[in-house]
Amino acid sequence: RLFRSMSALENVVIGAERPGNGIVAQDRAALEARARAALAFVGLEARADEPISSFSYGHQRLVEIARALAGNPVLLLLDEPAAGLNSTEKNALTVLLRRMAAKGLTILIIDHDMTLVSDVASHITVLNFGRRIADGVTATVLREPAVIEAYLGQESTEGPAIGLKTDLATA
Repeated sequence: RLFRSMSALENVVIGAERPGNGIVAQDRAALEARARAALAFVGLEARADEPISSFSYGHQRLVEIARALAGNPVLLLLDEPAAGLNSTEKNALTVLLRRMAAKGLTILIIDHDMTLVSDVASHITVLNFGRRIADGVTATVLREPAVIEAYLGQESTEGPAIGLKTDLATA
């Protein structure tokens, strides 16, 4: 969760303060530079000094991602990253996820949004009620009868509490 009384930059600096990220915690200039670079990567550097409360929900999600990126991770876990986003924001998120993967970051996405997953993942593992029902190249997995039955063939978006492990590193 973001700190609503703080600016975007202040929120992202908190991510940059992660131990082991290569920056000494007392080096405020380096922390802010890392945070600004992360905000620039998600397209929000120009709004760095604005309070989080002035951001749309979609832009707040991007600040959350920037905060995670500022910690210089090798692996990023995103739990339903597109939840609550409109179609324009979801498209922008898809582009951002592809850019992150192209930079060599491994991303695990837990999501029920098969459109998002199929748009960004090169490899997926599908779980249904905690049991793996498919694993492999995205296009192949999405044609698996068990996956179609569990996720793609239902009219309702309601379903079991499951997830998709998405490895974008090879995208």
